[in-house]
Amino acid sequence: MSQQHSRFGEALAYAETAHSGQMRKRTSVPYIAHLLGVTALALEHGANEDEAIAALLHDTVEDCGGLERLRDVRERFGPNVAEIVMGCTDATEIPKPPWKQRKEAYVHDLAAAPPSVLLVSACDKLHNARSLVLALRHEGDAAWRMFKGGKEGTLWYYRAVLDVLLRRGMHAILVDDLKSAVEEAHWLAGSKVPLSDVRFPHTE
Repeated sequence: MSQQHSRFGEALAYAETAHSGQMRKRTSVPYIAHLLGVTALALEHGANEDEAIAALLHDTVEDCGGLERLRDVRERFGPNVAEIVMGCTDATEIPKPPWKQRKEAYVHDLAAAPPSVLLVSACDKLHNARSLVLALRHEGDAAWRMFKGGKEGTLWYYRAVLDVLLRRGMHAILVDDLKSAVEEAHWLAGSKVPLSDVRFPHTE
């Protein structure tokens, strides 16, 4: 158990260092808050040690160094963690490709991703969707200025990810929570795009 704790602790320190100085979009909230939130969700939904570590590190490749960072993650934390982190990454190039191109590729790849990637991705999107809902409640349409995809692009992206997770039969409770957050974001945005075509599997 002590070995597990030290490995997770090392990943936490690594994430804090890698994202040092980064903040959540248009806020003074340190970015590590998002990583901790995603990791908490992952653990609540049954994440193993590699999945929990990958949740902490899921944005390091995309936002903190690209493929060189990926090699470092693999060396320090192993191939399983590196695979999950890469599966949650929509760009390794600097500068990044155009937003829509990145997101379409991410959704395409997610459809064939292994379960560990689906878990961390779902937790990431849930935490972000809940943050979006809070921003819309407090700022209204002004909240969309922080998103490169704007209102329509951002809502499309969450619908597309949700659809993939539903088709892949992801954790019922986790995806149900994401569906609720996405529906609320649509409602707050006044969107006319229905989610009625996205069927959530029946749960007891």
